[in-house]
Amino acid sequence: MSFSDTRLRVFYSVAKHLSFTRAAEELYLTQPAVTFQIRQLEEHFNTRLFDRHHNRISLTEAGQLVFNYADRILELYRETEKAINEMTGVTRGVIKLGATTTLGEYLLPRILSGYHDGFPGVQVRLTVHNTRMVVRKLEDATIDIGMVEGPVNNKNIVVAPCMEDELVVIMAPTHPLAKLDDIPVQRLKEYPFVSREEGSGTRAVITEQLGKFGIQYEQLDMILEMGSTESIKAAVEGGVGYSIVSMIALRKELALNTLVIRRIKEGSMKRRLNFVYQKQKFRSKAVEEFLAYAQGECVKIKDRTGL
Repeated sequence: MSFSDTRLRVFYSVAKHLSFTRAAEELYLTQPAVTFQIRQLEEHFNTRLFDRHHNRISLTEAGQLVFNYADRILELYRETEKAINEMTGVTRGVIKLGATTTLGEYLLPRILSGYHDGFPGVQVRLTVHNTRMVVRKLEDATIDIGMVEGPVNNKNIVVAPCMEDELVVIMAPTHPLAKLDDIPVQRLKEYPFVSREEGSGTRAVITEQLGKFGIQYEQLDMILEMGSTESIKAAVEGGVGYSIVSMIALRKELALNTLVIRRIKEGSMKRRLNFVYQKQKFRSKAVEEFLAYAQGECVKIKDRTGL
């Protein structure tokens, strides 16, 4: 936490989410600690700030008033920290980063590997979700910045490019499709398909790309729906079916020859990997410098790997 009043920050988080549980997760506190801080604040003002009813809470009239002032006060705290850090040239703080599964598991560790050496005063907290959840956490300010591979259509969110990525068809070396150099898109309907879950950015891009080639996602023989690229690769290696995943995720399997890749005959499937952040939300110096650093690392990774 920053130097700002702990009770005020806890209250603001509970009021924003209307949930003690989500506030505890956001602030890395226990739920009893959150409840204690709210009780202390209510005793200070000698009034209830929340109405509790049937496991739900809502702001009282006094609570809404405190929330409005807390929003302004905490914004001033953030601006003060940024101004002092810029004057002293020191970058400190916590960056709450959200990323989709593929990027959080395969790309961001490469970006972050040298980050701490240049910014030892900054702590990065990374959580991994699908694209839909990353955007939701941006909207409610649970995270400062996100990294996604799916399309984001939200006028309140800025999309900043990282690099271009290619999606390829993967299968076990013994799979019938492995005998082909390039796969006619209609042949994909003939074999069991291992899919990412609903809400996945990868799934959204595959749906869009296959539609351009003349088949609908629902026409694929979906035998399994899984929540991570690692589980998909394991299933495909085991001969369950084929799948479509990012080239970023395949370095180990291609080196060991446990999976083979093929491309669609009708054209390549490419997408943009992007950083996303709220347009209006205040960004600390730490967040701004992280974004600049990460974009620079994206260029270096692209140049080294040819992605």
